[in-house]
Amino acid sequence: MPVFFDVETQNTFQEVGGRYPERLRISVVVTYNTVDQAFHRYTEADVAALVEELKNAELVVGYNLYGFDYPVVQRYTQDIVLKTLPTVDMMLEIQKQLGFRVKLDSVATATLKISKSADGLQAVRWWREGRIEEIFTYCQQDVEVTRRIYEFGKQYRYVQFYDRQYRLQKVLVRW
Repeated sequence: MPVFFDVETQNTFQEVGGRYPERLRISVVVTYNTVDQAFHRYTEADVAALVEELKNAELVVGYNLYGFDYPVVQRYTQDIVLKTLPTVDMMLEIQKQLGFRVKLDSVATATLKISKSADGLQAVRWWREGRIEEIFTYCQQDVEVTRRIYEFGKQYRYVQFYDRQYRLQKVLVRW
């Protein structure tokens, strides 16, 4: 049974000297665990429990896990190398098919007709303003979108996205 997850951070790439996700600090993490069919919320202080949930998952699913979420969380644990977990990184799977990266929002809008409620930079601003509940709400929505895209792709064997000319494109997936 899969565990879906997404990470939001306290800081930006610009603040850590470039695209080094391993230098970023967690603000919040939300998972959706299909075993208990529930969302779970974590903060930086709860990373051990998060890692335990991921470690116990039959499959970890997310969007850009290898390029972002795993490196951010990895700095907090030496118990396990996260990238060795059974994983479906949907962005990576789509990128393998197309030869380029596609944003989650583009896939969500084209496939599910829904869009993200905010973005990672807004989440950092909320962190600085102490608006933690808003970050959790945004992150949970991203996890739900991720779960729905995964389930759509699993059922229909494709997802859609809008290209740079805003044309609807279809990409075959095998997750």
